[in-house]
Amino acid sequence: MFIVHGHNREAKFEVQALLGRLGLEGVILDEQSGRGETIIEKFEREAADVAFAVVLLTPDDQGGVATATLDALKPRARQNVILELGYFAAKLGRGRVCALRQGAVEIPSDYNGVQYLGLRRGRRVEDRDCRELRDAGLRVDMNRL
Repeated sequence: MFIVHGHNREAKFEVQALLGRLGLEGVILDEQSGRGETIIEKFEREAADVAFAVVLLTPDDQGGVATATLDALKPRARQNVILELGYFAAKLGRGRVCALRQGAVEIPSDYNGVQYLGLRRGRRVEDRDCRELRDAGLRVDMNRL
């Protein structure tokens, strides 16, 4: 399982801990050795054998159309997060990608309509939050929550 993240370290570690409690191991790219590779080479190597991706859409950046005023900018996920969301949606299929959206983070227009789960600090994990993992065929031990 791959955890895609931006700058929100708290969210990254919270999801990693949750997956650990469920008996799943989450690959976090910046925790893997580089072996002298470029970032994209490292990403492709680590992403090659995963069966599922959790993508954290956290408000790390702001953006809008080129003519937007500063007050019209919207919270956005990091560009690497959006690239990797698209990569995993194409490689694994949308049914094997769980997007966790924090707040009013802008969703890429081509991804509109795809269901995502809300990511709120201090929120209790519920059975329905793990349904995506179970339905993707991953062995999830709910008793470990």
